[in-house]
Amino acid sequence: MAFIDLARNRYSERRFSQTPIEPEKIDLILEAGRVAPTARNRQPQRILVVQSPEGLEKIDRCTDCRFGAPAVLVLAYDMTVASRHPDVVDFGVVDTSIVATHMMLQASELGVHSCWVGLIDPSELRRQFSVPSDFRIIGVMPLGYPSERSHPTSLHARRHDASELFFRESYGR
Repeated sequence: MAFIDLARNRYSERRFSQTPIEPEKIDLILEAGRVAPTARNRQPQRILVVQSPEGLEKIDRCTDCRFGAPAVLVLAYDMTVASRHPDVVDFGVVDTSIVATHMMLQASELGVHSCWVGLIDPSELRRQFSVPSDFRIIGVMPLGYPSERSHPTSLHARRHDASELFFRESYGR
């Protein structure tokens, strides 16, 4: 599948089946995150893979948005490693977002669906999974195969016209 088709067809899954994800697919998804670009190649991402029934119960204590997924990635970065520019941005957030996007698209290519979830309790995630204090938690990403009831929402199809989003040479209208 061409990349643009992959990007157009991917949507945030909210109805997962209980079918486990094959270990080799998890490995490819993680590899896509490993090779993703990061600021100054610092590679601050620290991704926790949660698949055990006990671990998924812990995830459910931290978010209502697992959607029945058989695997969840906890997306975090090491604040002591991430590049920073005091006047611009904390690149740990940017880097982790790039890594997560690479993993979501790799998953999609493999037929594994995903959803970026920011509605989390970071303090509870930190407590449940012993996340080090110098790791900043950004979100979680449920992963799995779609259920029989799965379908993109009407929000997926609603995209702004390119003229509203992209400008050439200036932001002047």
